[in-house]
Amino acid sequence: MTLNDVWFLLIAVLWTGYFVLEGFDFGVGMLLRVLGRDETERRMLINTIGPVWDGNEVWLLVAGGATFAAFPLWYSSLFSGFYLALLLILVALILRGVAFEFRGKLDSPRWRATWDWIIVGGSAVPAVLWGVAFANIVHGVPLDAGHHVTGTFLTLLNGYSLLGGLALASVFAFHGSVFLALKTAGEIRSRAQRLSRSLGGAAIVLGGCFLGYTVYEQGGWTWLTATISAALLVAGLVFTLRDRDGLAFASTAGAIIAVVATLFWGLYPDVLPSTTDPAHSLTVTNASSTPYTLHIMTWVAAIFTPLVLAYQAWTYWVFRTRLTRASIPADSGLASPQR
Repeated sequence: MTLNDVWFLLIAVLWTGYFVLEGFDFGVGMLLRVLGRDETERRMLINTIGPVWDGNEVWLLVAGGATFAAFPLWYSSLFSGFYLALLLILVALILRGVAFEFRGKLDSPRWRATWDWIIVGGSAVPAVLWGVAFANIVHGVPLDAGHHVTGTFLTLLNGYSLLGGLALASVFAFHGSVFLALKTAGEIRSRAQRLSRSLGGAAIVLGGCFLGYTVYEQGGWTWLTATISAALLVAGLVFTLRDRDGLAFASTAGAIIAVVATLFWGLYPDVLPSTTDPAHSLTVTNASSTPYTLHIMTWVAAIFTPLVLAYQAWTYWVFRTRLTRASIPADSGLASPQR
């Protein structure tokens, strides 16, 4: 295995961490107005992810930075060809972060409701568009001899990618509802469990169709990780029905890991296939940085990655307790999410 292969694997791991962790807080955001029936309950939902949502987004920054440093040609082709989609994701993430901080600044139901819907949209839009983007990366895009994407934003909205967007959003919503059942107590936990049963069914259907399509297109051993992912989604639903929140959350997290493994396994050794001419495709070889750059990056990653993981694990441990209505003080109506 060369350093090119190692960094392709590391980037896959970074995207896996991002989708597993950001996936459940996207799910919480999408369900904010569905499960939260009053201000106290909506504050409960936000506070389940308050200490961690911004830390989860660090995985995206590191994944993007690693791609830029390890595979600069892949990065440049992605950000030029997927410019509008990535801009929409960025705007949605910015508005979502602003909404978390601003929704409690005025004691006005209309003010809070406006920011609540921004949180919902700022969670749903990236969930769908990340699915669209990765489906296109695996399926391939029109690349010319200079490795420039020659299509438009509408080129990205094909049947396979739209299915990928809906599948990823449904899996995230299921993941988020299971997380809420794990992190809350009382009536809101019961509602989260009931909703997760419906969301689990939708995730199994949409996710199964997308994975089946991916296996049909990519072939090889992708059937193995796709089967594991589908089985874990089913297991997550079964554990939810049996009131086993911890196992249900572990299952949905495992399913997302297997989905990302399926996509990257189907992609390798390409990093961006060309639908125009296979000779124009970007691979782990022709898109990578110099061996010296990859060598330095490997040492940096080996030193700092364990520290970051330890800090994030400590954060989750500190904020591991379930939240109830009593966790939201009556005088905290203007507060920002718990940190």
